Amino acid sequence: MNPVVSVLIAFAVLVAGFWLLVKGADYFVDGASAVARRLSIPPLVVGLTIVSMGTSLPELAVSVTAALAGSNEVAVSNVTGSNIFNLMVVCGVSSLFLPMEVSPSTRKVELPFSMACAALMAAFGVTGAAEGAGVVGTIGRWQGCALLALFALFLAYTVRMARKGREEAEQTADGAEETEALSIMRSIVCIVGGLAAIKFGGDFVVGGDAAVAGREVSYGAVAIARMLGMSETLIGLTIIAVGTSLPELVTSVVAAKKGEVDMAMGNVVGSNIFNILFILGTTTAIHPVSFTMENLIDDGILIAFSALVWLFSATDNGKLLKREGVIMLACYAGFIAYAIWRVYGV
Repeated sequence: MNPVVSVLIAFAVLVAGFWLLVKGADYFVDGASAVARRLSIPPLVVGLTIVSMGTSLPELAVSVTAALAGSNEVAVSNVTGSNIFNLMVVCGVSSLFLPMEVSPSTRKVELPFSMACAALMAAFGVTGAAEGAGVVGTIGRWQGCALLALFALFLAYTVRMARKGREEAEQTADGAEETEALSIMRSIVCIVGGLAAIKFGGDFVVGGDAAVAGREVSYGAVAIARMLGMSETLIGLTIIAVGTSLPELVTSVVAAKKGEVDMAMGNVVGSNIFNILFILGTTTAIHPVSFTMENLIDDGILIAFSALVWLFSATDNGKLLKREGVIMLACYAGFIAYAIWRVYGV
């Protein structure tokens, strides 16, 4: 195929992917917000559940597919890398648009719980047989089942929060005029349609290879990266890892711009908990996964970054301000630089 045509196709698919991501996130947030208002569910709970699970679908698909193929060694790095991106980039970029107010519940319960989940992943990772160079242990099936059991408890906790929020809303209503919201059916259409657009938008942005008229055509960011001479390893380390977290980024930024800061923060923390407890739990329940020294280091960095966000949330009346967002983005840039150095030694 003509190189100029290849470049045009790659850029066209990339632009289409970003458009789908933005529009999908827009409709998804509107639908989720409407459901929260109609059912008197706190936006934080919606962010911790519906939004976080929906935006974590790419990570789930990658990890489970790898597990079924018997090559799920990428599962831990996929989860850890996505969680670091969520904390440093999603929170960081969102706080550039609007101060991210972290609720007392998130500071006292959800953030510490997400750190505990990361610590538990490390504890499970250093147990079991250590076979192969650089492997420190194995996360086996029983640990995966334990993670899934913890996820069930977390869901029970969010249900309790939802009931409490509904009771408080009923007590404070006192005949107050109800905010106009979308109907339940339209909300569901927005949520499902938004999720579909986010999913396909993420696929288009990341890109890959496809057979068109008997020819293999590369599209999206992967194609552009190859044209720029990037290696497959570096593409996987950057574009693929970031690509699976694009739904969280776009959805949280859109939520923050719409003033739904509780939903934006709930999306980040809920996604991180979902990634470890459900995605890693499901993956390791299917097939045991090796835990390497690099995984252990990355998990330690994840815990340190989580503690940093928690410390930031304890200042400025519980808000993540623009300056904290800049610091978080700088921390992520440092992590990427370290990851590249680790791969190439330069």
